[in-house]
Amino acid sequence: MNKQSTSRSDSSSMKRELIALLRGGHAHVSFSAAVEDLPLKVVGAKPPGLPYSIWQLVEHIRIAQADILEFCRTPGYVSPKWPDDYWPVEAAPAHVSGWEKSLEEIHQDLDSFIALISDPAADMFTPFAHGQGQNLFREALLIADHTSYHIGEILVIRRLLDRW
Repeated sequence: MNKQSTSRSDSSSMKRELIALLRGGHAHVSFSAAVEDLPLKVVGAKPPGLPYSIWQLVEHIRIAQADILEFCRTPGYVSPKWPDDYWPVEAAPAHVSGWEKSLEEIHQDLDSFIALISDPAADMFTPFAHGQGQNLFREALLIADHTSYHIGEILVIRRLLDRW
Protein backbone atom coordinates (compact mmCIF):
# COMPACT_ATOMS: atom_id res chain seq x y z
CA MET A 1 0.00 0.00 0.00
CA ASN A 2 1.43 3.37 -0.91
CA LYS A 3 1.71 6.29 1.48
CA GLN A 4 -1.16 8.24 -0.13
CA SER A 5 -3.69 5.39 0.20
CA THR A 6 -2.56 4.73 3.78
CA SER A 7 -3.14 8.36 4.75
CA ARG A 8 -6.59 8.29 3.06
CA SER A 9 -7.42 5.16 5.03
CA ASP A 10 -6.15 6.75 8.26
CA SER A 11 -8.25 9.84 7.55
CA SER A 12 -11.37 7.73 6.96
CA SER A 13 -10.75 5.80 10.17
CA MET A 14 -10.24 9.01 12.12
CA LYS A 15 -13.46 10.48 10.74
CA ARG A 16 -15.40 7.30 11.61
CA GLU A 17 -14.07 7.47 15.17
CA LEU A 18 -14.96 11.17 15.46
CA ILE A 19 -18.48 10.47 14.24
CA ALA A 20 -18.85 7.66 16.78
CA LEU A 21 -17.61 10.03 19.49
CA LEU A 22 -20.07 12.73 18.40
CA ARG A 23 -22.99 10.29 18.32
CA GLY A 24 -22.09 9.05 21.80
CA GLY A 25 -22.92 5.82 23.49
CA HIS A 26 -19.47 4.26 23.91
CA ALA A 27 -17.97 5.28 27.24
CA HIS A 28 -20.85 7.65 28.05
CA VAL A 29 -24.61 7.76 27.86
CA SER A 30 -25.77 9.21 24.55
CA PHE A 31 -27.59 12.53 24.44
CA SER A 32 -30.75 10.82 23.20
CA ALA A 33 -30.74 8.37 26.10
CA ALA A 34 -30.05 11.14 28.61
CA VAL A 35 -33.16 13.12 27.59
CA GLU A 36 -35.48 10.24 26.80
CA ASP A 37 -38.93 9.98 28.41
CA LEU A 38 -38.88 13.22 30.37
CA PRO A 39 -42.12 15.04 31.15
CA LEU A 40 -42.10 18.83 30.99
CA LYS A 41 -42.35 19.19 34.78
CA VAL A 42 -39.08 17.25 35.17
CA VAL A 43 -37.38 19.11 32.32
CA GLY A 44 -37.96 22.42 34.11
CA ALA A 45 -37.22 21.30 37.67
CA LYS A 46 -34.17 22.68 39.49
CA PRO A 47 -33.05 20.37 42.29
CA PRO A 48 -32.06 22.13 45.53
CA GLY A 49 -28.57 23.56 45.33
CA LEU A 50 -28.32 23.45 41.53
CA PRO A 51 -28.56 26.62 39.45
CA TYR A 52 -30.04 25.05 36.31
CA SER A 53 -32.67 22.67 34.99
CA ILE A 54 -32.40 19.98 32.34
CA TRP A 55 -34.11 22.41 29.94
CA GLN A 56 -31.44 25.03 30.52
CA LEU A 57 -28.66 22.48 29.95
CA VAL A 58 -30.28 21.17 26.78
CA GLU A 59 -30.79 24.68 25.41
CA HIS A 60 -27.18 25.51 26.28
CA ILE A 61 -26.01 22.41 24.37
CA ARG A 62 -28.20 23.42 21.41
CA ILE A 63 -26.96 27.01 21.32
CA ALA A 64 -23.28 26.10 21.72
CA GLN A 65 -23.42 23.34 19.10
CA ALA A 66 -25.22 25.61 16.62
CA ASP A 67 -22.59 28.28 17.27
CA ILE A 68 -19.74 25.86 16.57
CA LEU A 69 -21.44 24.55 13.42
CA GLU A 70 -22.01 28.04 12.03
CA PHE A 71 -18.47 29.11 12.90
CA CYS A 72 -17.11 26.13 10.95
CA ARG A 73 -19.19 26.64 7.83
CA THR A 74 -19.72 30.41 7.68
CA PRO A 75 -16.76 32.80 7.39
CA GLY A 76 -17.71 36.10 9.00
CA TYR A 77 -20.15 34.45 11.38
CA VAL A 78 -20.51 36.33 14.67
CA SER A 79 -21.02 34.21 17.78
CA PRO A 80 -23.64 35.06 20.40
CA LYS A 81 -22.52 37.12 23.39
CA TRP A 82 -20.86 34.99 26.07
CA PRO A 83 -22.25 33.94 28.50
CA ASP A 84 -25.62 35.70 28.34
CA ASP A 85 -26.75 34.43 24.95
CA TYR A 86 -25.67 30.83 25.62
CA TRP A 87 -28.00 30.17 28.57
CA PRO A 88 -31.79 30.50 28.66
CA VAL A 89 -33.25 32.43 31.57
CA GLU A 90 -36.40 30.32 31.82
CA ALA A 91 -36.15 27.07 33.80
CA ALA A 92 -38.56 25.35 31.39
CA PRO A 93 -39.96 25.83 27.90
CA ALA A 94 -43.44 27.35 27.76
CA HIS A 95 -44.81 24.32 25.89
CA VAL A 96 -43.74 20.77 25.16
CA SER A 97 -43.29 21.88 21.52
CA GLY A 98 -40.36 24.07 22.62
CA TRP A 99 -38.70 21.06 24.23
CA GLU A 100 -39.27 18.90 21.16
CA LYS A 101 -37.99 21.65 18.84
CA SER A 102 -34.80 22.05 20.86
CA LEU A 103 -34.12 18.29 20.78
CA GLU A 104 -34.79 18.16 17.03
CA GLU A 105 -32.45 21.09 16.34
CA ILE A 106 -29.67 19.43 18.34
CA HIS A 107 -30.01 16.29 16.22
CA GLN A 108 -30.24 18.25 12.94
CA ASP A 109 -27.20 20.41 13.75
CA LEU A 110 -25.21 17.34 14.77
CA ASP A 111 -26.12 15.68 11.47
CA SER A 112 -25.02 18.84 9.63
CA PHE A 113 -21.71 18.91 11.50
CA ILE A 114 -21.14 15.22 10.78
CA ALA A 115 -21.81 15.94 7.09
CA LEU A 116 -19.02 18.56 7.22
CA ILE A 117 -16.46 16.12 8.55
CA SER A 118 -17.74 13.25 6.37
CA ASP A 119 -17.00 15.19 3.20
CA PRO A 120 -14.02 13.41 1.59
CA ALA A 121 -12.57 16.82 0.74
CA ALA A 122 -12.85 18.10 4.33
CA ASP A 123 -9.54 19.41 5.61
CA MET A 124 -9.55 18.41 9.25
CA PHE A 125 -6.37 20.11 10.43
CA THR A 126 -5.79 23.35 8.55
CA PRO A 127 -6.90 26.30 10.68
CA PHE A 128 -9.92 28.22 9.42
CA ALA A 129 -8.90 31.48 7.75
CA HIS A 130 -11.59 33.24 9.78
CA GLY A 131 -10.55 31.83 13.16
CA GLN A 132 -7.75 32.00 15.67
CA GLY A 133 -6.19 28.60 15.06
CA GLN A 134 -9.39 26.51 15.20
CA ASN A 135 -9.77 23.64 12.74
CA LEU A 136 -12.49 21.13 11.99
CA PHE A 137 -10.89 18.37 14.09
CA ARG A 138 -10.63 20.63 17.13
CA GLU A 139 -14.23 21.79 16.76
CA ALA A 140 -15.46 18.17 16.50
CA LEU A 141 -13.67 17.37 19.76
CA LEU A 142 -15.10 20.53 21.30
CA ILE A 143 -18.68 19.52 20.46
CA ALA A 144 -18.14 16.01 21.80
CA ASP A 145 -16.43 17.19 24.99
CA HIS A 146 -18.92 19.98 25.71
CA THR A 147 -21.97 17.82 25.10
CA SER A 148 -20.59 14.94 27.16
CA TYR A 149 -19.88 17.26 30.08
CA HIS A 150 -23.45 18.55 30.13
CA ILE A 151 -24.94 15.08 29.60
CA GLY A 152 -23.27 14.16 32.89
CA GLU A 153 -25.02 17.10 34.54
CA ILE A 154 -28.36 16.05 33.02
CA LEU A 155 -27.90 12.58 34.49
CA VAL A 156 -27.13 14.00 37.92
CA ILE A 157 -30.32 16.06 37.81
CA ARG A 158 -32.31 13.01 36.70
CA ARG A 159 -30.89 11.02 39.60
CA LEU A 160 -31.63 13.81 42.09
CA LEU A 161 -35.21 13.92 40.78
CA ASP A 162 -35.49 10.12 40.92
CA ARG A 163 -35.91 9.90 37.13
CA TRP A 164 -32.91 7.72 36.21
